[in-house]
Amino acid sequence: MKKILLFAIGAMLLVGTASAYGLYIACPSSIQVGDALKCSVDSNLPAGTSFDLKFYRSEYTATEIKSESVVIQDDHATQYVLYDTAGLPGGQYKVEVQFNGPEEDKLSSDSVTSQLVTIADRSGEITITSPATQPLAGALRIEGSIAKKGNAGVQIAVRGPDGPVFGPQYIGTTSNMQNGAGVFTQLVAVSGPGDYDVSFSDANGFIGTVSFLVTAPAATVTATAPPVTAATPRTTRPTQTVPTPWPTTTKSPLPPLTVFGALGLAGIIALRRSRRG
Repeated sequence: MKKILLFAIGAMLLVGTASAYGLYIACPSSIQVGDALKCSVDSNLPAGTSFDLKFYRSEYTATEIKSESVVIQDDHATQYVLYDTAGLPGGQYKVEVQFNGPEEDKLSSDSVTSQLVTIADRSGEITITSPATQPLAGALRIEGSIAKKGNAGVQIAVRGPDGPVFGPQYIGTTSNMQNGAGVFTQLVAVSGPGDYDVSFSDANGFIGTVSFLVTAPAATVTATAPPVTAATPRTTRPTQTVPTPWPTTTKSPLPPLTVFGALGLAGIIALRRSRRG
């Protein structure tokens, strides 16, 4: 009787295991900030089954960064999900499956539905000494150092407003005898103004990105003299002001009686003088 009971329990367990579905996600345990986080998804869930693969920052609290939908296909081929990590702070992150229905209850016990990922921020290893803003007249000058890089060299890639401009290509570094940093200098020809992003990498992966602003030459302003208006020839003489003359005294003629009296008086005087003589 005991043998029959054990056989029945074993059969039930086998049936339960066979009816369960497996779901397995796999992500790298650590990457550099700026590298794409690539996670694979494998499952034998029925075709058409969908779920969300969520990307969280997992520190004191979980903060969702992005969610991607995954749908199981007929061929059950491995699927890949990519997350951009550019600009994220270094720290602990988590990728986790979230179902929209009861599918989670159908998963086998060995399914892997979450994974922790450490994202390292190496941007602090970069020191830039060339100006962040540079004129278009010259080539973009990229100068600085990478901490503890010595003579190992560093790979750079330059991307401008219209796409890739330079690299990815390794450039040489010279060891700083004081701190062991790798000092570099690189001139990159650019054809137009705008923002240029320079990405740094080495054998250990992505280090960081530095942005430069290339400015167009200032427009030359030509001083324009105000128009000169030629003097118009005068066709009339200027008006002359004639001074007002003083009043003229008009002599009134003597009355006739006065004239005759004077003549008579003169005749009498002349007659007397002749008698005396």
